[in-house]
Amino acid sequence: MFPYIRKRQSNNISSLQSRQMGLLHCTKLRHTSPRKMAAPCRTVLRSVTNFTSAALFRSTKPRYSTRYLATTATETSKTEDAEADKSETPAEGEMSQADKKLTEEKAKLDKELKEYKDKYIRALAETENVRQRMKQQLADAKLYGIQSFCKDLLEVADVLQKATETVPAEEMKNNPTLKTLFEGLKMTETQMQKVFSRNGLEMLNPVGEKFDPNFHEALFMAPMEGKEPGTVAVVSKVGYTLHNRVVRPALVGVVKAP
Repeated sequence: MFPYIRKRQSNNISSLQSRQMGLLHCTKLRHTSPRKMAAPCRTVLRSVTNFTSAALFRSTKPRYSTRYLATTATETSKTEDAEADKSETPAEGEMSQADKKLTEEKAKLDKELKEYKDKYIRALAETENVRQRMKQQLADAKLYGIQSFCKDLLEVADVLQKATETVPAEEMKNNPTLKTLFEGLKMTETQMQKVFSRNGLEMLNPVGEKFDPNFHEALFMAPMEGKEPGTVAVVSKVGYTLHNRVVRPALVGVVKAP
């Protein structure tokens, strides 16, 4: 119970006691004349009537404790929140339509994602293939960039070889000048072959080897006693390879089976 209610009750009790004392005073005055007693009694009775009405009104007025008021406010707030949530929650039919729409959009996006991923993988593979081809082409350019230059030098090497082969040995014994010239040509040929080897250009002289169409070019075929058929018997012009790539095949004569 609140303090102000206690204070009012104490005031009401004191007022009631004063009214009772007034009634006793009126009882004592009953032996007095009626006219003298009428005015004070009417005043006292009016006060008692007003006090009784006010006390009855206050007694019927509902009183609530602080805990009850807090509980009521909490329940009222929960009820209002539930009604607000219920009003904001969509209907079941609308929810199902929204789910269906989202599912369709998700399936469409998944399909597009799969297509873009496939295109990306293909583009990545194509880019990698191009990169590998370019890398191989650059390596080949470094190795075989001098191929045309080597072909031109082969003609010079052939001329030196023919020059050294045609000099007769008897003439060199009687002619020291010819011998010196021959030795100079021979040294030039040897130095040129060293330069060729240093740059990856190797000579092919397949006498007695098995005929290989990848490195040899057959000019003729003839049976020869004492030699295995399919072997190279004569080399008309030597061949050359640049890093295992044929620059010029060797021109040969092949043994034919009898």
